[in-house]
Amino acid sequence: MSMYRSNFHNRNQNKRRRKRKIARLILVNSTLLVLITIIIAVYTLNWGDENAVPPDSIQQQGGDSSIVKPDGGVPEEHEDLTSPQNNEENGPSEMPAAGPVKLSFVGDILLASKVDAIMNKNGYDYPYKKAKPYLKASDLTAANLENPITRVNDPAPDKQFVFKGDPVSLPSLKAAGFDVVSLANNHTQDHGKQGLLDTMHNLDKAGIPHTGGGRNDVEAFKPVILEAKGIKVAYFGFSRVLPVMEWKADPNRIGVAESYDEKQAVQAIRDAQEKADLVVVMVHWGRERVDWPVDHQKVLARAYIDAGADLVIGSHPHVLQGFESYKGKWIAYSLGNFIFNTTATKKTRDTGVLDATCTPEGACDLQLHPMRANNSQPVPLKGAEATTLLNRISDISIGASIDSKGRISAK
Repeated sequence: MSMYRSNFHNRNQNKRRRKRKIARLILVNSTLLVLITIIIAVYTLNWGDENAVPPDSIQQQGGDSSIVKPDGGVPEEHEDLTSPQNNEENGPSEMPAAGPVKLSFVGDILLASKVDAIMNKNGYDYPYKKAKPYLKASDLTAANLENPITRVNDPAPDKQFVFKGDPVSLPSLKAAGFDVVSLANNHTQDHGKQGLLDTMHNLDKAGIPHTGGGRNDVEAFKPVILEAKGIKVAYFGFSRVLPVMEWKADPNRIGVAESYDEKQAVQAIRDAQEKADLVVVMVHWGRERVDWPVDHQKVLARAYIDAGADLVIGSHPHVLQGFESYKGKWIAYSLGNFIFNTTATKKTRDTGVLDATCTPEGACDLQLHPMRANNSQPVPLKGAEATTLLNRISDISIGASIDSKGRISAK
């Protein structure tokens, strides 16, 4: 009898436990059902509100949620949650440092006359074959283009030398590594205003930016701004050598950016400092076949640098001239001919590629790679020939010297 009561008692306890368990499950399920109903109601109300943030605007990145405004922005109250610089655990974030950037320069490039005949025979890439590794190694490479690229025939009167290049030569110029050319020189309008317009059009078509020429003075004095390694570089082209003043661009005349009076050039340089980290001036000036800069070269170079130029690169003398450091900025008075007709003056064949490795603040380290043109094709010099040429340019530099590796430093 005692055993029967015990079994009966146990069965009753089990029944009570099951009832309590079922009651708890019903309570939990009821609570969840109520919560789900509330969430659905809130979701429905918010989704109908045009000012509400839709659920797909909550984006997961690395396990953190950031709320994005309907216009793509981040609400101010959530900026401290999504901004890495405010994350104490990770510490302040830093943007990657810009630069340094490697800029390369050469002197005059002629794609006409005897050079055109050589290219027709040997291919339009012929002039660049030996120097191409130096041209392509830089972030940005620039040159002075010493002839119009046009098929019109309107030769300028009373000129001893009149040049004209074919548009078919431009793809090879670009493929060689040239990123920008200056048109500010004494040959760009050898075939008139239409020749200059054709040159700009053909360069645009070939994808080669240009500076120094334009439909008016605003366009002619406008820089080309290129970016590399996070650094913006403004390139200007100016000329202090014009056959006649009618070649000068003005508000109503097609022409080139001249610098007989430096005021307009100086103002353009000042304005460019607000748009670029570095300012480069490519200028046509000086006297032909003379080793030393004449007075106007020195005056203009200082004026450009005082206005904010970081580098001044000269052309026109057809021979290499020396270097000078002024207020910590570099002047290359002439880079001579790079690709040009071969003349009886042997020094006109001496050339090279100038590298300038520059920080965003405008501090530049220079190195000259010496070359000599053979049948209008620059060829890198080695050994004693390289040393001899570098020593000659070092001797004619002003307050600067060049070592055996072409590195240029202020004395």
